[in-house]
Amino acid sequence: MSSETSPTTPPDAGTKETQAPGGYMPAVVSPARYWLLISVLLLMAFALAAGLALRTVTEEPGTNSYAVLADSWLNGQLHSDTCFDGDCATFEGKTYVIFPPAPAAVALPFIAASGEGAEFRHFMPLSLALLLAIAFIWSRLFTAAGPDQTRTLILLLALVFATPLYYVALRGDRVWFFAQLVGFFFVSMALWATIERRNAWLAGAMLGMAFLSRQMTILYAPLLFVLMLNEDEPLFRVTRQRIATVFKIAVPVLAAIAVYCAYNYVRFGDPLDTGYAYIAADVAPGEDNVISLRIKELGLFAPEYFLFNLVHMFFQGLHVEFGGTFTTKIVGVDDFGTSILAASPFLLLLVFVQRHRIAFIGLLTAAVICGVTLFYHSNGFSQYNVQRYALDWLPIAMLLLAPTIRAEWRAVLAVLVAYAMALNLVTMVALRLAGTA
Repeated sequence: MSSETSPTTPPDAGTKETQAPGGYMPAVVSPARYWLLISVLLLMAFALAAGLALRTVTEEPGTNSYAVLADSWLNGQLHSDTCFDGDCATFEGKTYVIFPPAPAAVALPFIAASGEGAEFRHFMPLSLALLLAIAFIWSRLFTAAGPDQTRTLILLLALVFATPLYYVALRGDRVWFFAQLVGFFFVSMALWATIERRNAWLAGAMLGMAFLSRQMTILYAPLLFVLMLNEDEPLFRVTRQRIATVFKIAVPVLAAIAVYCAYNYVRFGDPLDTGYAYIAADVAPGEDNVISLRIKELGLFAPEYFLFNLVHMFFQGLHVEFGGTFTTKIVGVDDFGTSILAASPFLLLLVFVQRHRIAFIGLLTAAVICGVTLFYHSNGFSQYNVQRYALDWLPIAMLLLAPTIRAEWRAVLAVLVAYAMALNLVTMVALRLAGTA
């Protein structure tokens, strides 16, 4: 999968406009207009990066329950003495941070070194470091799709500033978003280990860590195996080398599953009990919110959630709420979020993805991951201009998008990415005016 264009030359630079039948129409985007698009992207990226910097310097302590969990480990216990959010569970009189443990393990050495314990207030710098690491990894992955530096730049700006990745980094001081960011990092590492390093052991280890951050990422295992194969090899063939590859990927993943099951057993007496079912148990009557009501009345997974989640995942647009006497004052933004296709419309270019077994298995994996979450009690609430659960399958979408973008489409890609970045800026301004940010 390579590009036939120069990595530094704008698409069709230097060509002339031609007369089209029925009227005058430029055959290509002029170089001046093309580089204007790139400049706009960079300016908006700078503005969005400033938002990240502002959040970093204003981070408050006592906001991320992973600090509570890590501090509990440092004190030799799995239960916690406090909780900073409503998603902790009470079981047999003890409070537990129910989320998978890998993000706490990532933060643990920094929390130990700071001496701040549960009041650790440096999750934003950690989030920015993870975001930069993700950007570097994906610069390698996009380059592997073809030596087109301009396409790589646009796709990197898209990934960092025009997908839910930006939002979870912006909110990295909270437990849900930090977990999502750490999970995305480990999935990215697993793909890099597979595509560039061809290291099945490392790929399996990274996927195991991803599973211990976001459980659904375990479904990437078949895709990693297929990515290990040479393109000219038939898919269905049993060889000693393939058995060895499966073994190398599977062993670290199975080890991660064993760790998680043991972790659950020690906490809740059942290796398959994650504790999620207990998070609404202590909500007093009259204090229920939509999430606790759903869990109590319908359960964690139910078909009743499907339509709501489907609309919000793929069709809901950005909704800025107006109020006041004349309904002219911005009072908020829909905290159930904006659909991934409305907020990141460049993903629609995936309809042109090339037919290939990697595309088929990748899209099938993404569909399964997404399909399961459509029956989940939460769509990622609260969130603004994103569907953060899309991050569980977004690495597949970005991996397939890179070789799909032809040289003549780069200007179109830039326009769609610019629009997506503008929506993030509009959302930040709206939240600021509403007093929510």
